This record gives sequence, C-alpha cells and structure tokens, in this order.
Amino acid sequence: GGFRRAGPDTAQPSYVEADQRWFDKFAINLFRAGMVRAIGEDVRTPGYPGLMELALKLNRRFPPGETRRRTRGILASFFPPFILKLFPVMFAGPFPAFSAKLNAAITAATCRWLMGPIEVVDVPAEELLAGWGDGVGQGLQVERCRFLEESGCASVCINTCKVPTQEFFVKDMGIPLTMEPDYETFACKFSFGKAPLQQEVDEVFATACFAQCPSKGSLRAAHAPQGCDALMQDSTYDPRVPPPEVFWAGVKDMFGLSPKSK
Repeated sequence: GGFRRAGPDTAQPSYVEADQRWFDKFAINLFRAGMVRAIGEDVRTPGYPGLMELALKLNRRFPPGETRRRTRGILASFFPPFILKLFPVMFAGPFPAFSAKLNAAITAATCRWLMGPIEVVDVPAEELLAGWGDGVGQGLQVERCRFLEESGCASVCINTCKVPTQEFFVKDMGIPLTMEPDYETFACKFSFGKAPLQQEVDEVFATACFAQCPSKGSLRAAHAPQGCDALMQDSTYDPRVPPPEVFWAGVKDMFGLSPKSK
C-alpha cells in the first residue's frame, strides 16, 4: 500500500538518436562527472542509464537536505565562478525581466538532453513577483520529463531536480524559479520570475511513492521518520531571492576587496 500509479500509459519515447548527438554526449558526461564528485564513486553503466543509477545512489546515500545541497553544487560547478558572482548584480538585479527571459531561453536550448522536448511558453503575469516581467517567454513546458520517467522515483525528482534547481536559480543566480512537475503526465512547468512555494504548501511534497519506483519505497523508509521528501526547516529553505548586499559581498570576496578580519 501507499504507492501511486504515475506517468502516462503510452510507451516511453526513444532517445537513442538524441543520445548520439555530440552536445548530448558532452552534457551527459559533464553531469555524470559532477555526480561522481558528489557521491565519491562511479557506476559501470554507460550513458544516460548510468546517470540515473548515480542519481538513485545519491538519494540513497544522503538525507534529503544533503542530497539537495550536493546537487545544487553540481549545477554551480558548470559555471565559471565569476559568472555566478556577477550575474545577480549585473543582470538579475538591474534587469530582472530580461534575466528571466534569457534564462528560460538558455535552459530550453541546453537541457533537452536531460528532460526531453522543451517548449518556451508564457507565464501569466499575475503569477510573477513584482518587477519580474510580463511573463512572455518566461516559462518552459517540458513535454514528458525523461529524468523523472527514467528514475521512476518521486524522491529523485524532488531532491535531485526540483528543489536544488529552484535553489540554484534563486540563491546563486538571483532569479525566482518555480518548477511544477505533473506526476500524472510527467510534464513539468518552469516559471522564471515566480517565487517557489514553501514546501509545506507545495502539493508535490505530499505525493506517495510511485508504484514503479526502483527502490519500492525503501528510499523513503531509509529516510524515516522524515521521509525522502522531508521538509527542511524554514531557516534553511527560504524561497526569497537574497538581498543585493549578499551578492555584492560575493563579488567583493572574488576580487579580494572584503575587509580582512583582524
């Protein structure tokens, strides 16, 4: 008991051809290397299936908060440090609407290897935070998320995708992001400029384990009593973009301009 049927009834799309594209191969290998660093070991399975084994291993080895922290670190490792330090103060802060649209476009162009077909869509303006644009071109619609479907696991979706990706954009890039996976269709909606919900009111965190979960609920049992989608304390999960002085402090540190402690 306690399992739910998840995903569409139709056969999973074939990604054999896509996986042979040079960029897709490069991206898979890059993400895999980040996973190996985060876990401390590799698996023998090549390609995308090996990546999914590593994602499950990451979730099994660490509690939810640590899994999310390590995954956010993987995402940050894909960018030169100066970009992460400067983007919030040079783009996201002064040009929020442009930054939201830019990141939607870049994500759509570079992440198909991970999630499958992605379309840039509009977001209702009333859902966005004040000043974060008109919603045109600020959303992504993932048709049928490959990462979610191949993992077959709500915990992997929540702890190695949704939460760390939202936190990466909010805390490192200075851009509000809400991700809304649909466990009936495996679609997912990204909304850049929309503040993520607190976890206690985000219904994604109340989902039951999937019937097809490769761990058959053992991940959730292993993380008992909190469960593998355990809520983090408000002090460690704040969906708000940090104030400008936080980002400016990072820039000063990068250039060695911070006052030395005596």
